[in-house]
Amino acid sequence: MSSPSGTPLSGTALSETALSGTAALVTGGGSGIGLACARRLAADGAVVTICGRTEERLKAAADQIGARYVVADVTDEAQVIEAVRAAAEAAEGAPLRAVVHSAGGSTSIGPLPSLDTDSWRATLELNATGTMLTLKHSSRAMARAGGGAFVAISSIASSNTHRWFGAYGVSKAAVDHLVALGADELGAAGIRVNGIRPGLVRTELVAGIADPGPILDDYIACMPLARVGEPDDIAEAARFLVGPESSWITGQVINVDGGHHLRRGPDYSAMFEPMFGADALNGAPPEED
Repeated sequence: MSSPSGTPLSGTALSETALSGTAALVTGGGSGIGLACARRLAADGAVVTICGRTEERLKAAADQIGARYVVADVTDEAQVIEAVRAAAEAAEGAPLRAVVHSAGGSTSIGPLPSLDTDSWRATLELNATGTMLTLKHSSRAMARAGGGAFVAISSIASSNTHRWFGAYGVSKAAVDHLVALGADELGAAGIRVNGIRPGLVRTELVAGIADPGPILDDYIACMPLARVGEPDDIAEAARFLVGPESSWITGQVINVDGGHHLRRGPDYSAMFEPMFGADALNGAPPEED
């Protein structure tokens, strides 16, 4: 067995709390999947720093799980640098070994002929550029410390088309490719880079979608394991990917989705038809400006 950087571990070391003596950074750690990942890493002994854009939420989350926090927007390079620095210096003798990049989202929805360009760009910036900046600067800190593991939270929308999701799936496909690129480039520095594609996970961001109705019914029909996921389902996969158990795994993007990726993307017509109209969902161009 090996450490996150690939260094062999003794049986004595493996009998201890697996992440003790290391530091971890979780972006988007104030709620949902990010908070669950931070809680899981802290439970295994890591000194965890969470970051996000809302201080009140971060403080409540940090108090709940015994973590540190720093306010940071992952699209702002200077703020990312500060978040990585804070995590790397969180505890003396605890090098930054694990980063879970969970920050993300979308403001881009609707049929392609009607997409708002500014919302498209903002979503690409948040999901693709935010992941790049976090990997760019955390990899520097981990390389100086002798290695580590980076996990990007992607989405099933990166691999299975989600009609009318605009830039979201496109930006998450960019995250998947960045995982492969990072793994190939950074392995020589002892840094492993992997990703997770969640399916429908019960968080506040999808509260309406996970409620009973035609969209949830369609999701369930597309899942061999027919249930909505929980944040802890993703957190367990993230913990595995940053831990010593996965020391020879890099460049992988793992679907944690109840098997949804085996079938098709979900049908959101019940939500989007009232918003955009049936003709627009069927590819009709918008009225000329």
